[in-house]
Amino acid sequence: MKSILLCLAATGALASGGVQAQDAAAAKALASKSACMACHAVDKKLVGPSFKDVAAKHKGQAGALAAVAARIKSGGSGTYGPVPMPPQPALKDDELTLLAGWVLAGAPDK
Repeated sequence: MKSILLCLAATGALASGGVQAQDAAAAKALASKSACMACHAVDKKLVGPSFKDVAAKHKGQAGALAAVAARIKSGGSGTYGPVPMPPQPALKDDELTLLAGWVLAGAPDK
């Protein structure tokens, strides 16, 4: 838990100040590698919600970065419909935080 908090503190700028170009590229590559893009798109619903819809749902919420990172790791269903999102337990805490920050920033290209 301590490592998660440290990781979240170190990368808090992702959600508050936007994602820098290199982080956006790394996050997009990780999302592709982790099969996120098979079910999600930036601006339209596929199997799961668009990344922009996820960002809008969590906008202004305290703890959104941690909540989205936890959801990516554990998977689940019910928040956006009945289709379950598979868990990503193999992702490291910094990867989860990178993905969550990128999603919360609206999944920018740059």
